[in-house]
Amino acid sequence: MAMNTRKGFRFVPYEAPEQTPFEKLFDIFQELITHTSGDFDEAIDWLRELDKEYELTDENYTIEDFIEDLKDKGYIQEEFDLDPDAENGEMGEDGEKGSGKGSISITAKMERIIRQRALDQIFGKLKRQGAGNHKTGKSGQGDEHTGDFREYRYGDGLEHISMTESLKNAQVNHGIGSFNLSEEDLVVEDTQYKAQMSTILMIDISHSMILYGEDRITPAKKVAMALSELITTRYPKDTLEVLVFGNDAWPIPIKDLPYLKVGPYHTNTVAGLQLAMDMLRRKRNTNKQIFMITDGKPSCLRLPDGTYYKNSVGLDDYIVEKCYNMARQARKLHIPITTFMIAQDPYLKQFIRHFTEANKGKAFFTGLKGLGEMIFEDYESNRRKKLR
Repeated sequence: MAMNTRKGFRFVPYEAPEQTPFEKLFDIFQELITHTSGDFDEAIDWLRELDKEYELTDENYTIEDFIEDLKDKGYIQEEFDLDPDAENGEMGEDGEKGSGKGSISITAKMERIIRQRALDQIFGKLKRQGAGNHKTGKSGQGDEHTGDFREYRYGDGLEHISMTESLKNAQVNHGIGSFNLSEEDLVVEDTQYKAQMSTILMIDISHSMILYGEDRITPAKKVAMALSELITTRYPKDTLEVLVFGNDAWPIPIKDLPYLKVGPYHTNTVAGLQLAMDMLRRKRNTNKQIFMITDGKPSCLRLPDGTYYKNSVGLDDYIVEKCYNMARQARKLHIPITTFMIAQDPYLKQFIRHFTEANKGKAFFTGLKGLGEMIFEDYESNRRKKLR
């Protein structure tokens, strides 16, 4: 009698994980506080507007209840401005006269939550996409396990032999009856050298990053927060420093990333590259790299007398040549520059191609979608290169 080997499948309706009223609002609030650069009042105003349109709350749990929960959980704090000259100020416990005006800001705990969220949004997607998404460097004898296996080669250390996989091969090749383990059965787990990496992330905060109603700074900011969280948690020996560039360039601490805004600035790419290379010169790590997120249009230089040379019309040959010179200098210092170009103008793409050729680096021409995934693929690839 033939055996029925067909398997039956039973489908049931998908039920989303149950969320509390606070959790539902908190998920939206985290996105809003990122878009408003840490401005609590503006984020809450947006949340109220969304509540009116989508009925996020009811009489049992209001926006005011949500705000109180944020305070109780340590995500926000209230600060009172001290003004000794205030006419109607009241005396505080410390004897200071205050204006009585308070403001609410997010706490360090909330800053960490935002960075973790950015990491989940960007890097979490990479992990879920499975094998093949990350570019991998050459592997060989080293000290970081890759999870991949290969056949044994003469000279491989015994400590790298996977006994479990080797015994499986022996059973398959020679049978279970009489145990026999030969060299052909041996399997080695690939490893890679743990190469410490020093990374400088440059973020363009010129006015063009929000020009024509397109928000380019928020995705860039999310990438910076996610990258910082990835490195500090997964690669603690690596270093990441962030700098921003407009008319000038200056470093910013990672904790200030949620508050990053664009300004009424031109784009001094040269100043950003100069600062990045100065910061990397102080690093002892062999592996150094620069990531630059920009709309690709350099329009400003600082002259020796302290004044600015600016030209926002097209691409200025004088400014462009200075950028190429900086790319060549970085190449001489063995510092590759990976440029993430988030504008689509053909003449700007051509500039980035010439810039990349001068540095022998890399360039990705991307819209805002997928920016984070591309940066992480490149980071993983660069840091896994085998040391020679």
